[in-house]
Formats: sequence, C-alpha cells, structure tokens
Amino acid sequence: MSLEEYKDVYVFAQQVDGEISGISYELLGKAKDLAADLGEKVVAVLLGYNVKGLADSLAEYGADKVIVVDDKELEVYRTEPYAHGLASVINEFKPEIMLVGATAIGRDLGPTVSARVATGLTADCTQLDIGDFPLVAIPGKEQKHNQLLMTRPAFGGNTIATIACPDNRPQMATVRPGVMQKIEPIKGAKAEVVDYNPGFTPNDRYVTVKEVVKAVSDTVDIMNAKILVSGGRGVGSPENFKILEDLAAVLGGEVSCSRAVVDSGWKPKDLQVGQTGKTVRPHVYFAIGISGAIQHVAGMEESDIIIAINKDENAPIFDVADYGVVGDLNKIVPDLTKKIKAEMEAKAGA
Repeated sequence: MSLEEYKDVYVFAQQVDGEISGISYELLGKAKDLAADLGEKVVAVLLGYNVKGLADSLAEYGADKVIVVDDKELEVYRTEPYAHGLASVINEFKPEIMLVGATAIGRDLGPTVSARVATGLTADCTQLDIGDFPLVAIPGKEQKHNQLLMTRPAFGGNTIATIACPDNRPQMATVRPGVMQKIEPIKGAKAEVVDYNPGFTPNDRYVTVKEVVKAVSDTVDIMNAKILVSGGRGVGSPENFKILEDLAAVLGGEVSCSRAVVDSGWKPKDLQVGQTGKTVRPHVYFAIGISGAIQHVAGMEESDIIIAINKDENAPIFDVADYGVVGDLNKIVPDLTKKIKAEMEAKAGA
C-alpha cells in the first residue's frame, strides 16, 4: 500500500428518506478542521436513490466535493449494497481519512467497510486530532507525523484511549453524534459533484426489505434541547424526578439523567447523558444529584452554562459547574421552581 496515494478527508453523508442526518453536518465541520491541518479537501460521499439534489446542502456545511452514488439498490439502507458502494468509493478515490457517524447505520456500515478495504476502524470516537504517533517519541521507533489521532472511551468508559492507524489507509473512525460541531452554513456554496456508480448485482447477501415500520417514540431527543434538567442517583427515587420535571416544565426544558439512573431502571436509555449515553450541548444544563464522574461530564461539559445542585460540597461536578448550590435538592429545586414561576407570571402580567 502506497500511503502517498491517499488524500483528503472523506465523510459518509448519511441520509434517510432523502434527508441528510445531523451527524453528517457535524462530521463535515470536523473534517474542515482536519483537512485544514493537512492542507487537503473535504469530500462527502452520498449514497442513496434520487439523492443528487442533496449535494448543495453538503456544500453549504463544508464539502468541497461530493461523490454521489445513486442507485435503486440504495433506496433503503441494507448492509450489502451500501458496504459495496462505500468500499468501492474508497478503492477508487483513495481517501486519507474516512469518517462515519456512530449511528445505527454507521455502526453497521463502518466495520463492514473497513474489513473490505483492509484497514482499521476506531469506533465511537469523541475527539479527533492531527498529530504525531506515537504521541511521545520512543528511541529507536519512528514517530510518524500528520496522523489521525482518534480518542474514545475504553474499558467500559473508565479510561480514555487515543488510537492511530499509521500503516494503513484510509484512517477510519465512527464518531458519536453530538460530539462535533457543525459550521454555520455558507449560503450559496457549491461543491464539485462527481457521479460514480460501481454497479450493483444482487447476491445472496442482499436482504429483501418487506416493510418499513417507523416507531413512534414517546421520549424527546435530549440532544436538541436548549435547557436540560438532569438528575442522578442523588435524586433518590423515580418518583422524586417529579420535582425535576416541574422545574423543566417551568423553564420550557427537558429532563435527562445519568447512567446510574438508567441502570436503576428509573428512566429510559434515551434520556441518558454521558460517554455511554448521549452528548448534549444545551444553553443551560442543571446537574441535580449528580456526582460528576468523568463519564458523565464528557457528555455535557460543552454546555453553555452548567448549574450544579448537590449536598456534597466536594462532588466533582462543582469543578465543571459555572454555578453551584450545596444543599438538599428536595428543598432547593421546588423553591427554585416556585420563584421562577412567580417571576414569569409577574412579567406576563406587567
């Protein structure tokens, strides 16, 4: 393998039902940073059926070029045709870096494709950088430059590992939604559009989709919330989350929780914040009864304002909080809710 042949930072632009998934825009934003460090371009790979019209939106979010693989076999996601399509793009165009969202689709597609193109894959990354590997020079061992340094939780989230793929290309990673930030769209931006179709011949690995049933969830997507009132084990019981729900209702926010709450069966996994849950960036994040373990903080530390309420004045959450209140949440939260409600009613009546 001649590594010099591989250029540019590629992003799998996931789309479902003709709509680009948010993670694709997030990855394009990060790809621009990585490409700038390398002096290379950002390329989006768009697979689907009748999807060429989506290329302009990818350009507005940072793509210099869009490779479109458009075929009837790609109308609905299936592992075999999508893996064939993306692997063919990699073999033909030779990207230096290939980024895939760690969604249900990406977690299936990424490993399959990496195996086909004979490269490594670092899964569920929370940070990407360009740098030297090994990180610290080792006597007698070559230190390679301009490598993709892929950081992810390891050992059940108890430590953080930085991984590189110095001897194979592309360097592949799946990235958690909500971790990277999309850029402000550049209105009217255009990208070079390349049509590419490797040909699709159904075989015994092509499944047949008989029916698509769309599930309706009764939980909100906390990643889109501007205000989150998050509770931990310190809340005490599932019934006691009512006081957090009251606060969230007054503020027009949503309730979320820590892993301990999910493990206890108090709240569904969809509401979990942290390394093994969702990464959130609300304007205001209330951490109530949450100790502040590194696994939780990794999922919310980019919030604009963090307000912590905890009876333990030494809780680690206060190290990352902008405002902290030490005391009994059972008294503080209802009082806070009452005062906010009164203030809002007074303004409405003025």
